[in-house]
Amino acid sequence: MESNKILGADILDIIFDGKNKEYGAYELRKTYNRRLFKSIAVTGIVIGLVFLGGIVSGRGTKRSVAPSLVDSVQLAAVEKDPLPPTAPPPLPKPQPVPIKTIAVTPPRIVPDDKADAPPPTVEEQADAKIGTVTTDGRIDDESVVAPPAPAGNGKVIEEPKKKDDEPEIWTKVEIESEFPGGMAAWLRFLHKNLDYPQEAINLEIGGQVMVQFIVDEQGNVSNVQAISGPDKGGLREEAVRVIRKSGLWTAAIQNGRKVKSYKRQPITFVAPE
Repeated sequence: MESNKILGADILDIIFDGKNKEYGAYELRKTYNRRLFKSIAVTGIVIGLVFLGGIVSGRGTKRSVAPSLVDSVQLAAVEKDPLPPTAPPPLPKPQPVPIKTIAVTPPRIVPDDKADAPPPTVEEQADAKIGTVTTDGRIDDESVVAPPAPAGNGKVIEEPKKKDDEPEIWTKVEIESEFPGGMAAWLRFLHKNLDYPQEAINLEIGGQVMVQFIVDEQGNVSNVQAISGPDKGGLREEAVRVIRKSGLWTAAIQNGRKVKSYKRQPITFVAPE
């Protein structure tokens, strides 16, 4: 486009200068405003016709409804609630029936002419409550104490008796004697009562002392002696002292009964650094 025509030319002519205007884009942009105005006008006319048609059609179908009047209102009579029934009179409390009792008093030593009546028999006491006087009345099953039933199947279990060929002091038993409470209690006892001799500390002596003693059927300890361990430092003497101080032990079991037996208990001394 020549320079002297640019000021008077349309913006579309400037944009599409030297381009193919027959392609369609030039024509669409050039007629855009005109097509937009036509579409808005057509839409407005259609909306107006629809609105007008609704008004015209509604005027012919509108009816007025007159309110209906009710001549009178009748209220139903309210029935009164019947009076609540009167509560029945309280029943008389039953008088307690006395319980049958029988007098059982401790025996007394008196002359024959002042002797009391003979005590009641076992049969008479079976269905009566023990008391200080004898009264007639009903039998109270809860207050009558029956003699205790024998436990088990009625057979008397005797403790196994000692055989003639059994030794007085056992060296091997089925269950050995032990300190009450087991190993944990024994270790607590040693920690609390065992003293490391100063002589053994000075000589730096340590080791295990085996102590042998006897535990009888009641758990008493006797004949305590050290049979092995260091000879010096007083370790044996301290081990014997602790065993004698240990109190009652649990007796050994042989053939289902407690027996007197030998017991060997090691006590270990660790020399302090």
